[in-house]
Amino acid sequence: MHALEEALRGLGSVMVAYSGGVDSAFLAAAAHRVLGNRMLAVLADSPSLARRDMEQAAVFAEGLGMPLRVIQTDELEKPEYARNDADRCFHCKTELFDGMKSLGAELGFAHIAYGMNADDTRDYRPGQRAAAEHDVLAPLADAGLTKLEIRTLARAAGYALWDRPAAPCLSSRVEYGRTVTREVLDQVERGEESLRQLGFREFRVRHHGELARVEIARAELPRALTMEMMDAMTAALRGAGFKYITLDCAGFRSGSMNAILPAEILTRRGA
Repeated sequence: MHALEEALRGLGSVMVAYSGGVDSAFLAAAAHRVLGNRMLAVLADSPSLARRDMEQAAVFAEGLGMPLRVIQTDELEKPEYARNDADRCFHCKTELFDGMKSLGAELGFAHIAYGMNADDTRDYRPGQRAAAEHDVLAPLADAGLTKLEIRTLARAAGYALWDRPAAPCLSSRVEYGRTVTREVLDQVERGEESLRQLGFREFRVRHHGELARVEIARAELPRALTMEMMDAMTAALRGAGFKYITLDCAGFRSGSMNAILPAEILTRRGA
């Protein structure tokens, strides 16, 4: 923690790419503690950000008195993003960092940071390439902080979000090759909110066209495996616009859509 704070202090000022997830929230809070108003949390208002996540992000920032700026991003209008190939996240982060660079030039912030942690370097995350191309800093990873350590530190700091399930963008639920549209993202968001209302905590609604493939954390699967709950999930997801609903017996797996990617892509990791 000391290494992180010293690194942030040495920047003088910084904008933090902020989504309200545990990593970016912890980084933003640390930057605010060290730099005060010489930091700015930047939240991208995008169709791929669930409204619930955006609201929670705003509430956390307000609770800390942390400077927050909401910017509009238009990655959905870019064909290279909407076509939804393996580099989708690269185009999304490029849009975000381009917007943050313009804002930084306007407001006098010389540095941009984002919430990559030490564990992220071992996964396929093309957004890391966009960060490298835009000279975006990764203070959590540089300090060697893992996801578990960040959650532990956030809990010690009294942040209620310390155990919040990971919530990547809604586009990550859409099978590769299926065009990402506002309608598709709305289906995913409504489907996931309906499962949340049924009491599930960690899950994904994977969009495969007319079919919704539901992944639920293995600890919660017994609740799902009753006829009553399966009927309730079916009704809820049909209400979100899906015709067919399947429950993935393997349970929730972060990044499960990447399983179909060729090995030569996955071995690039963040490159």
